[in-house]
Amino acid sequence: MSHNIASPLNLHHEVNSSPIAIEVRALHKQYGNLVAVGCINFTVNKGELFGLIGPDGAGKTTTFHILGGVMEATAGNAWVFGQPARSTRQQTGYLTQQFSLYLDLSIDENLRYAAGLREVPDELFIERRNKYLKLMDLDKFGARLAGQLSGGMKQKLALCCALVSQPQVLLLDEPTTGVDPVSRREFWDVLAELCSEGMTIVVATPYLDEAQRCDRIALMYDGQIHEIGTPQQLRQNLGLQRLEVRAAYLDKVEQVLLGAVPSDIADVQTFGDRLDVLVKDTNKGEAKVRQLLQNNNLPSPNIESNEPTLENVFVARLRQQGSAPEFFPFPRYRGGNKNPSFTYKSAQDVTYRVSTPAIYAHNLNRVFGKFQAVKDVNVEVHYGEIFGLLGANGAGKTTTIKMLCGLLEASGGKISLGGETGNLRSRDLRRRIGYMSQKFTLYDDLTILENLEFYSGVYGVPRKLRREKIDWVIATCGLVGQENMLTGKLPGGWKQRVAFGASVMHEPDILFLDEPTSGVDPLARRQFWKLINDFARNGTAILVTTHYLEEAEQCNRMSFMVAGETVAEGTPSSIKAGQPGKLIELTVNNNQAASNLLKKHFDTWRVSIFASSLHIVLDNPDLEIPQINKLLASANLTVQSLRVISFSLEDAFIGIVQRVQK
Repeated sequence: MSHNIASPLNLHHEVNSSPIAIEVRALHKQYGNLVAVGCINFTVNKGELFGLIGPDGAGKTTTFHILGGVMEATAGNAWVFGQPARSTRQQTGYLTQQFSLYLDLSIDENLRYAAGLREVPDELFIERRNKYLKLMDLDKFGARLAGQLSGGMKQKLALCCALVSQPQVLLLDEPTTGVDPVSRREFWDVLAELCSEGMTIVVATPYLDEAQRCDRIALMYDGQIHEIGTPQQLRQNLGLQRLEVRAAYLDKVEQVLLGAVPSDIADVQTFGDRLDVLVKDTNKGEAKVRQLLQNNNLPSPNIESNEPTLENVFVARLRQQGSAPEFFPFPRYRGGNKNPSFTYKSAQDVTYRVSTPAIYAHNLNRVFGKFQAVKDVNVEVHYGEIFGLLGANGAGKTTTIKMLCGLLEASGGKISLGGETGNLRSRDLRRRIGYMSQKFTLYDDLTILENLEFYSGVYGVPRKLRREKIDWVIATCGLVGQENMLTGKLPGGWKQRVAFGASVMHEPDILFLDEPTSGVDPLARRQFWKLINDFARNGTAILVTTHYLEEAEQCNRMSFMVAGETVAEGTPSSIKAGQPGKLIELTVNNNQAASNLLKKHFDTWRVSIFASSLHIVLDNPDLEIPQINKLLASANLTVQSLRVISFSLEDAFIGIVQRVQK
């Protein structure tokens, strides 16, 4: 039973007069013996963009259910503008993880249905429909069926449906999962504008580069809120600095540095062509890294210092709590060579293996009717390499992968897969390939154990070894004791983990991963990539797609696709270094006003709000910075700070895509 006490807010005022929009006190929710939320406290100010960040199972969605008034708390209180959350449901918009669009209805029909449920008068519906569809760049597509929209457009439509009643509080539970970087940035710019108009927004996201765009963040795990602050406060509170280490023999460097954790080095993580090393003191840390590598006869590295990312903060805090998942080495059984699923018969075989790409495509094309989805794409991935195929929704990535692994016939071009150029669907070749699709390949009406038994049989894992492989997947996924649960009852993040395990049990030579970590929390992503790197270092060729550009840094090489064509290729570092112009971080006294003004004078993609600052891409900074200062001063906007910062891979991606489209 819920226990309610009087609100601490002054109820003699109008409901919306308080600066506090949401107040949570001693909130507790229990399901039988399971404590989902344990006595949490926080407040959200009116007009604030507040992030609720935590791993899968932290209690975020349960908290959203209570704030949205769709679930009663076991104990404690949740108030919205001084009233119990269940009493203010008409003032609250709620976008759930599984948003309920009707795919066989048009954009306008979905909106009108949502407005009808909230009893929005016709004249207000028309006004709001025009306002929000224009804000989301959907105003030209009102008659299009929801089922024909890209992932990003569906999310924007779902947000419009939540906004059509003009709520004063908006709850968003992982709203951008599966949405490409361009659409994600546009989505967050819209959220910033809504907050500037006075709307209060609480958002949960597994993407910590997004979380840094919140005004404040609460770190939540094991049903508890452990830390609240601005992104900058959380980074400062960590008390660590980040070293970006680039060196030859990166896997050996990683092993040496991990041996020094936690005495001199707090954490080490591989990111493609570099390591992120967290240290307490930059100078002492750099000296320690160089000394350790010298002592182990490894080449001198290139080291750059930087502030920690929010992901560094998140992972470090969970490690301190002992919440980091245990890493279980993969139980290999096919010999000890660097490519365990391949039996070398002669020296010639070894030479062929090293010189021949695992995945090769030349001038690959695919046409559907009159639409050309893929245009003259070239791909080359070698054994032991992680290659990223990146692009916006609809760029042609999934179509390309399906052709490369023989699931879809190419309209033109040449393909070689594992040295095979003829029958890409042969039984022998299929057993050398692992494939994890964008849509879950698991059967919801089978248990976790039954799914794994099925796939171990399909992939030809010897019967005497199946139990060990299945046990490894279950342990790696953190599902020991729950293996007889129906797979359909698993949250999306856990489904992804099981699907990945199912795709690698047979130790594939070649592995295709289509958005493997979509909706997976940062700790689980880190575990994913540790496994992916482990497979690559043992000789597996890996082709991966992802919308999360920070994790794409893990790739050795990558290519960007736009409208079916390759527009850039290289290492993460070379792509970032190749960006024209500079990325400027600008702090002003009114972010939204400055953003609106600058977007009138620069391409809109160049300007984006990040919590208390603006990021703007300038091609000619020496000429354009004085113009910006003059422009802002003319609007009585005060520049508090201005500095050049490094391009992230997401910045590079958005810049490349937008320039090509322009």
